[in-house]
Amino acid sequence: MNPLVSIIMGSTSDLPVMKEAAEILNDFKLPFEIIALSAHRTPQEVMDFAKSACDRGVKVIIAGAGGAAHLPGVIAANTPLPVIGVPIKASISIDGWDSILSILQMPPGIPVATVGLDAARNAGILAVQIIGTGNNEIRDSMIKFKSGLAQKIIKANNELQNIKYEFKVN
Repeated sequence: MNPLVSIIMGSTSDLPVMKEAAEILNDFKLPFEIIALSAHRTPQEVMDFAKSACDRGVKVIIAGAGGAAHLPGVIAANTPLPVIGVPIKASISIDGWDSILSILQMPPGIPVATVGLDAARNAGILAVQIIGTGNNEIRDSMIKFKSGLAQKIIKANNELQNIKYEFKVN
């Protein structure tokens, strides 16, 4: 079975963040791979990965990186596939802003869809949504997932009605 999604990170120290994307993909039963490659320490391997991903059947790449965070952009420059960037607040990070801006501020023609800081879960959800555009079963699973999110809020709001305060009017 070939992966439909590749999760790539600059090093295994990013795994505590990036595993959330893997968990979502696993929940939706989408085949995926997880790879650690560095845009700075293994640049040739990153380019080889990016150039071969499409031929291997990959449909979406989720790339997480901290610090200077060049990994998502280097991958996007070398593949026709959509790339979702996950900025990571790394130990060398400037409060995460260096990662956010490095991934977000791509030059024209090299887009990287960027999620929030450490938001690998959203990256996984976006990858599922992208694949769902061409797969009715996956799209229907996403519709059910989103409905479940709404139900959680409705339930929470109902529970708030039971909280009593002297001046609460609802």
